[in-house]
Amino acid sequence: QVQLLESGGGLVQAGGSLRLSCAASGRTFGSYSMGWFRQAPGKEREFVAAISWSDRRTYYADSVKGRFTISRDNAMNTVYLQMNRLKSEDTAVYYCAADPKHGSIWYRGGPMDYWGKGTLVTVSS
Repeated sequence: QVQLLESGGGLVQAGGSLRLSCAASGRTFGSYSMGWFRQAPGKEREFVAAISWSDRRTYYADSVKGRFTISRDNAMNTVYLQMNRLKSEDTAVYYCAADPKHGSIWYRGGPMDYWGKGTLVTVSS
């Protein structure tokens, strides 16, 4: 059974940092892009960042560009999201996702092959 398991969420003060991890198990994701979406209370789920396995290129939402960095470890089947200079508006449940679509079009949202259950990030001001 394929699983995406997020970890690393928590409570942090504005301006602080957190690193999220997403460990994939149950299959290899050599041909998949992986990345993150988030959903704040009362809002729709939105794209945050994606990384393509094939060419390792990364893609970010404008709201996090320059503050967040996505990376991955192929051997460990794990993707990371380093979040710096956090703001209160970054408060959300962060979901890991995996899909064959190239990371360059993840900003469009839509269905993904696999989703994690989410990890809560709360940024206090």
